[in-house]
Amino acid sequence: MKILVTGAAGFIGFHLSERLVKMGHQVVGLDNVNDYYSTSLKYNRLKELGVLEEKAKRINEIVTSDKYGDALKFIRISLEEKTMLSGLFSSQKFDVVCNLAAQAGVRHSLENPAAYIDSNIVGFSNLLECIRNHDIKHLVYASSSSVYGLNREVPFKISHSVDRPISLYAATKKSNELMAHTYSHLFGFRTTGLRFFTVYGPWGRPDMAMFLFTKGILNNTPIEVFNNGDLERDFTYIDDIINGIIPIIEDNYTASYNPKKLYNLYNIGNSKSVKLLDFIEAIEDTLHLKATKVMKPMQPGDVKATWADVSDLERDYNYRSNTSIDSGVKQFVKWYKAYYSI
Repeated sequence: MKILVTGAAGFIGFHLSERLVKMGHQVVGLDNVNDYYSTSLKYNRLKELGVLEEKAKRINEIVTSDKYGDALKFIRISLEEKTMLSGLFSSQKFDVVCNLAAQAGVRHSLENPAAYIDSNIVGFSNLLECIRNHDIKHLVYASSSSVYGLNREVPFKISHSVDRPISLYAATKKSNELMAHTYSHLFGFRTTGLRFFTVYGPWGRPDMAMFLFTKGILNNTPIEVFNNGDLERDFTYIDDIINGIIPIIEDNYTASYNPKKLYNLYNIGNSKSVKLLDFIEAIEDTLHLKATKVMKPMQPGDVKATWADVSDLERDYNYRSNTSIDSGVKQFVKWYKAYYSI
C-alpha cells in the first residue's frame, strides 16, 4: 500500500515509517520539524530513514530517501497549511493515512495553548477534509491515554467516560475522536483512533520521563519526581506500539463486507501499571548508578495512574505487548549511550 505517515520525524512516526518500508509498503512521511524539542534529534531520525538534513529542510518539496529510494519519500509541511496539504493529496494517491503529527506534551499545553489548537484541531480538521475529498478509505490516528482525565477506575477501558480532561492537550485529543466520528458517520470512511499509553524506547522524546531520568542519572544531576513518587504509568515499549499499529493499517477492509464498524477506538499499551519509583530503579540498575531524587508535588494536568485495558485490541488484532520494563529500559539505555557517545 501507499501510506501517508504524518509526524514522520517524531518518535513513533519514525519507527513506523521504517517498519512499513521494510515490510514492502510505500511511505510518504510528513513533518513540519518544529522546535518543541531538539530539531537535531528529529533530523537525525530522518537521516536514519535516508533523508539527509539538507533535503529535509526544504519546504513543500517531496524528496526521496537516499536509503530506500522511491519506497520512502518525505515532505516538510504543517497540517495547518491547508492548500499545501491538499496539493499533496492531489499528487499522491494514498491508500491509508496514519496521523501521528500533533503538538505533544501535557505540561507544555498549559503555557502554549495556541500551538495545540493550531496543530491538533485545525491541522486535524484539514486532514479530515483531504481524506474526504480524495477518497481515502481509512484514517488511523493517534489519540492519548490523557483523555481519561479524572477517571479513577482502572484499568482504563474504552467504555469509560472521557468527558473530564484535565489538560488542553487531552481536550484536543478527545476533540479528534469526536471529529473522526463525525466524518466517519457523514462521509463513510473508516477512522481508527489509538489511545497511546506512555511510549518509550530508542529515539524517544527528550521531554519524556525515560529520557529525563537517564540523562539526569548519567550526569549526576537531580531528577524531579512528581507527586513525591506516588505515580503509576502503563509504560509501553516502542516495538510493541508499532506491532499494534501495523495490523490496523494493513486491515484495509470496507464496512460493506466486514462486521467491524467504520469508527473504532482502541487502547494500546503494556496492560500493566508500573510504579514510577520502580521504573526509576530499573534505570538505576541498568546504569549501575543511583539517582538523586528531588520530590515535587503533583503537576497541573497530570494524573496519578494510567493502566490500559487492551482487550478490544487483543480481540480484533491479536495484540500482545511482550517487552518487559527491564528489557525495554536496557534497549533505551544502549541506544542513549551510543547516540551521545557515552
